[in-house]
Amino acid sequence: MTGFKTVSAMVKAMVEALNITVPVALHLDHGSYEGAKAALEAGFTSVMFDGSHYPFEENVEKTKEIVALAKKYNATVEAEVGAIGGEEDGVVGGGEFADPEECKTIAALGIDMLAAGIGNIHGVYPANWPGLNFDVLEQIKGKCEGMPLVLHGGTGIPESMIKEAISLGVCKINVNTECQLAFAKATREYIEAGKDQVKKGFDPRKLLAPGAEAIKQTVLQKMEIFGSIGKAE
Repeated sequence: MTGFKTVSAMVKAMVEALNITVPVALHLDHGSYEGAKAALEAGFTSVMFDGSHYPFEENVEKTKEIVALAKKYNATVEAEVGAIGGEEDGVVGGGEFADPEECKTIAALGIDMLAAGIGNIHGVYPANWPGLNFDVLEQIKGKCEGMPLVLHGGTGIPESMIKEAISLGVCKINVNTECQLAFAKATREYIEAGKDQVKKGFDPRKLLAPGAEAIKQTVLQKMEIFGSIGKAE
């Protein structure tokens, strides 16, 4: 889409044209060091700097620099400790439990949110997945003193685990794969039903509409489970 500046301008224009009154965050997920800087300079209101693949000391230094730049733009910063398993936005993580002491160090750098590995992975969970490690999450919560925690890899995590994670300080949950699967399923059904062959059903605006609606319904379901409805201020 020609880069961060284009996306930022599009979102700003849509907010104004549609007279959207709830807060809108334009967030960069799993940004590299250079990517996070570019997004902030382009007008993103929030960035995740994923430095989990760096040696810890380097993660600390780069996170400090991103936090300083974000303050200049009045933007928020999410950092990560303990690589989340799987692949997301080109970042591949082996999957590991975050060190609570390292979480404490990163949390003290002035970040606004902390993503920590607690057994969660990106993508579809395997049948033998042991689940989230709530002992680690509770230790992280204790070390980070009220820091909003982020749970990546929200697709496929049982509702009971989601709610327990929320009770232990998780305030933001990322769900991507499930939205993509819903989009693919609805689009496939539209084509298999031959609707793309009726009149101008091949028009991308019509062809992609069922998928967009499927994502919308998935998001609404997640908002209900997460307790997010009616929270905008």
